[in-house]
Amino acid sequence: MTQGTTQGSMQGPGPERPGRTTADTVLHLFEQQARDTPRGYAVIAGADSLTYAQLDVRANQLAHHLMAGGLPPGAVVAIGTARRTEIVVALLAALKAGGAYAVIDVEVPFTGQRQLAALTPYVLLTDAAHHARLDDGSGRWVVRLGAEAAEISARPAQAPPRPEHGAAAAVLFTGAVFPRAVPVGHARLLAAHEAWTKAIRPVPEDRHLITQSPDLTAFAAGWTRALCSGGALVVSERTPWTPEGIRRAIETEQVSVLHTDPAGATRLLVQDAGTAAAPGAGSPGGGARGRRDLDPALRWLRLVTVTGDRLFLDEQEVLQSGLRTGARLLNVYGLTEAAGIGTWFELSQLPRPLDHAEQLCLIGSPFPGCAADARTGQLHLTPPDGGDAIPTGDLVELRPDGLLEFRGRRRDRIAMADGAVDPHALEAVIRSHPDIGAALVAELPEDESGARRLAAHVAPPAGARSWPPAADLPDGGQLREHLAGKVDPAQLPQVVVRLRTLPRNRGGQEDREALPRPVATGKAGRGGAGGSGKYTPTGSGTPAPFPLVGCGIPFLIGTGLIFFILAKILWPGSTDLDGVPNPWAFLFFVLYLFEGASFAAGLVFLVGGRAMMLRHGPGQSPGFTRAAHLAVVYLLIAWWPQDNFYRLAAKHDWPLQAALVYAFNIPLMLAAVVLAFYLTRKPPSPFDFEEAGDRGGSSAR
Repeated sequence: MTQGTTQGSMQGPGPERPGRTTADTVLHLFEQQARDTPRGYAVIAGADSLTYAQLDVRANQLAHHLMAGGLPPGAVVAIGTARRTEIVVALLAALKAGGAYAVIDVEVPFTGQRQLAALTPYVLLTDAAHHARLDDGSGRWVVRLGAEAAEISARPAQAPPRPEHGAAAAVLFTGAVFPRAVPVGHARLLAAHEAWTKAIRPVPEDRHLITQSPDLTAFAAGWTRALCSGGALVVSERTPWTPEGIRRAIETEQVSVLHTDPAGATRLLVQDAGTAAAPGAGSPGGGARGRRDLDPALRWLRLVTVTGDRLFLDEQEVLQSGLRTGARLLNVYGLTEAAGIGTWFELSQLPRPLDHAEQLCLIGSPFPGCAADARTGQLHLTPPDGGDAIPTGDLVELRPDGLLEFRGRRRDRIAMADGAVDPHALEAVIRSHPDIGAALVAELPEDESGARRLAAHVAPPAGARSWPPAADLPDGGQLREHLAGKVDPAQLPQVVVRLRTLPRNRGGQEDREALPRPVATGKAGRGGAGGSGKYTPTGSGTPAPFPLVGCGIPFLIGTGLIFFILAKILWPGSTDLDGVPNPWAFLFFVLYLFEGASFAAGLVFLVGGRAMMLRHGPGQSPGFTRAAHLAVVYLLIAWWPQDNFYRLAAKHDWPLQAALVYAFNIPLMLAAVVLAFYLTRKPPSPFDFEEAGDRGGSSAR
């Protein structure tokens, strides 16, 4: 294990890096591997797999094509395709042609368009499937990889003359809705690779799998770990990785090194357990404190790196327990500006066992070549190739054992009447409850007195086997009782929102802005532990309670009475199936059940839906929201009466048929148009983005 020295609150091994290779770019390292092991697999992607020699030849041909098109030194080459093998070919070709590569998100076209706008690239490499969605009509040069394949393959197979390189080797992205382009130079990309090499010690026999999207830092800067060390990069052929696809690839391709985020590690090592975890076991985004039998499909793994968000010590322990003896699990804290590295921690760094593992989040020691400065309480990281220290916006503490402890983010602090509340510290104490695996604290809207209050969003451990999900989570009174004496009374949450899992963004980070926002359904308490307000959580990722759950059995009885009156009095015989043979009678019976359920849902939405729509669409006018609300209600309610009227109408009663069409079908179409217009006009939330303090992608903290 490589660890940095400690001087006061400064960590880092200093500017010297013994054993540095003689190569001056990661491209040189790849080309050396192509010369040494031409027949070894470089990219494994089913039918699209390539050896080192094949990958080098294809990258050379595309590089010649780019240079023939006049690519200036240092110009940005944007890569927008879903074929992972083509992405690897293209980024190597960009480096060979003297340009800088930038991988664009094609799964979410809106994000890809924003990334292109932040880049202003010289050329876009794409394919027919994504050309129309990414080409904004700016007039930039577009190379359609499929359409121009014959022309590209006719180019020379040998490496082009070494061009003059620009300042940047790659342009990485931080943020999603409002992405920020971060140039990364050749020296930094190489230094980051060398730091990874010293930390994870890759060997040519390794097969690497990176679960994150190719446009995120983990992949866009992490491909060097495989292709510059002689290993193979395992990628999906055309679609994003699925949890089952990852597990299958690890088993069939004998993946030995996995790079993933906390949620991905949880799904692989905890949630898919063949045997139930012990009570209280769980994981990130559901915490974990148990142990399970090892999954035989993961027997090839020798190393798992987890990056993207905080990882509490108990979570890391249970993830480690999902690996075979001797396998390593690294918690990596990285910055986009540092090509995805910063600090790293594994359990073997602990000098002794620690108490309260569920409240500790250790990020360990700097990568070789990096330095970490925690003297002001905020973490400043110096990249591996030197330069100015980068303020991260994250709070850390240098422990007596020389390890860095993550203490939250400055931007997450909540201003209260009695001072600022650090949600990370409060969330850590909340996690000490045995039935809580993960927690996020958010601020509630001000009450009538103008006081600010807190809501605790909690999720069960991922290994918990309760039904319904989250049933074992504590309510507000139980949580406040658990926290009494452990936190300041002013910080006690007034509301507890129980979720199946916490929302995360595409980079794997806990998404505070996507938390459901509780909507008051009654007069709230005025604070402290005595608050008695009732709240209905709404928003993304929420198993929101039914607005009329409080009505319970009376509501069901009332709905059944309405069904009986309408079916037996207004439409007698409409549901009679005596003359219909099976299995058709059963199928029509199921249809009637669905129509009745839709009618009931429409009644529920009529009563409680408008408040939720006002919460989700604050930028819309009240009248437009009311119209959209009624449109949804009509779309739900109309099926049952329409179907009954049609069944009872004579087939050749044209006046009645026309009346039914105009009474039901056309209003259904109009309701759909109103709803579509409402959804497309809904303005994006001003908070739906990753701030600069995240430092980007899946490697950001």
